[in-house]
Amino acid sequence: MIIGVPKEIKQQENRVSLLPSAAYQLGKRGHRVLVERGAGVGSGYSDKDYEQAGATMLSEHAEVFAQADLIIKVKEPLPEEYPLLRRGQILFTYLHLAANRTLTEALAESGATCIAYETIEVNHRLPLLEPMSEIAGRMSIIVGGYFLAKHQGGSGVLLGGVPGVLPGKVVVIGGGSSGVNAARMATGLGADVTILEVDLERMRFLDITMHHTAHTLFSSEAHLVSLLPTVDLLIGAVLVPGARAPKLITREMLKQMRPGSVLVDIAIDQGGCAETSHPTTHHDPVYVEEGVTHYCVANMPGAYARTATQGLTNVTHRYLELLADNGLVEAVAKQPALLGGINLYDGKVTQPAVAEAHGMPYHNPAELL
Repeated sequence: MIIGVPKEIKQQENRVSLLPSAAYQLGKRGHRVLVERGAGVGSGYSDKDYEQAGATMLSEHAEVFAQADLIIKVKEPLPEEYPLLRRGQILFTYLHLAANRTLTEALAESGATCIAYETIEVNHRLPLLEPMSEIAGRMSIIVGGYFLAKHQGGSGVLLGGVPGVLPGKVVVIGGGSSGVNAARMATGLGADVTILEVDLERMRFLDITMHHTAHTLFSSEAHLVSLLPTVDLLIGAVLVPGARAPKLITREMLKQMRPGSVLVDIAIDQGGCAETSHPTTHHDPVYVEEGVTHYCVANMPGAYARTATQGLTNVTHRYLELLADNGLVEAVAKQPALLGGINLYDGKVTQPAVAEAHGMPYHNPAELL
């Protein structure tokens, strides 16, 4: 199979979808890997690294799409890439379609088979999403603490405090992968941390693994409202696989927070969990609503591109090899979890949450295949 690795063109997206070492392994398996020149530079991988791994380097973005049977990316295609996709081609990347009807319609029109990393589920886990969730969770405390600084418009609270001064208060909504990593980073700094979660078994797990360094509280609107007047850093880490994030934080609730406090909405890829959230970029990451600094960068892990690229390829390469070696139908037969990753097939929406989000007809991918 011919596998294409285009350079990411999303603003400040420095990740690349395939490591040179993974390209080498694919070549050994008899596949041809096409890499756009400069694709890996932002992650610290030169064109020479890919050439030495046996990849074919192409200078034109469009040429990668034109020649490849399977396109592997990091982020969703942008409008200028929509016409480059074609029927019968496989696109393998993060898509987050429930928050973007325009993209969903464009991909349906292309006829390409679109497989989303974030909806491949194995044993109630999302293995291809987890590494990026871990990075975003850890990063949320770093950026949140930075924007609490007075010169950044924050309240001037140091999360860890100092002897004789109480630490800052951090509330994490959601105890999943990103939430628990945010909580661990915050407790490591010495902050006062509360995790809101609805799953009682998950709360027991958090209570044990966090060694009582963070509090757990059942997630309800009443409990969140009671915490907001004293919180310094609020982390939105909710996730409904494949679906739009629920709007758990209203504008009226934000008014209860102190001026200069910070909201980091990790869920912004799926539309955000606050009524006031809208996507930002690494170049212009924050804005203020109701006195609260909002950090809503839609590709947070792109800031730590080398770590993120390595973490992503670690989990995607086995699925990529499966697709390349066997083709879609046989790959799904060998690894049924891939079926849940198919969001669009032959112009039809094949992911229930995406179909529901946009009021579009749902088609069972197992029947279509």
